[in-house]
Amino acid sequence: MPISDVFKWKKRASLMYAVGAWTICGSLAYYRYSHKEPLVTATPVEEEDKENVKKYQGTHHKTTVVYKEEFVPYSTRLLNLLKSPATEDSPAASEGQKDET
Repeated sequence: MPISDVFKWKKRASLMYAVGAWTICGSLAYYRYSHKEPLVTATPVEEEDKENVKKYQGTHHKTTVVYKEEFVPYSTRLLNLLKSPATEDSPAASEGQKDET
């Protein structure tokens, strides 16, 4: 096959690939735009037995979330771990506490 035919074949193949790719992208965008489903929103259910139990009900699901009593968030735990013990024992901190009382 002559070199000129190879370049023609390459141009035709790349054009075919580009048209096919843009057709698929356009079809997907059109399908998503035209077949939108309504958004499902979860609404809290009013009947709450305990303070640490939350119930949510959507169109197709019912969710119950139970929170632990006296739970300390991980961010607070990490903050307490990284706090320097020197800041709690410093004289300035002691004086500040004395002034407040």
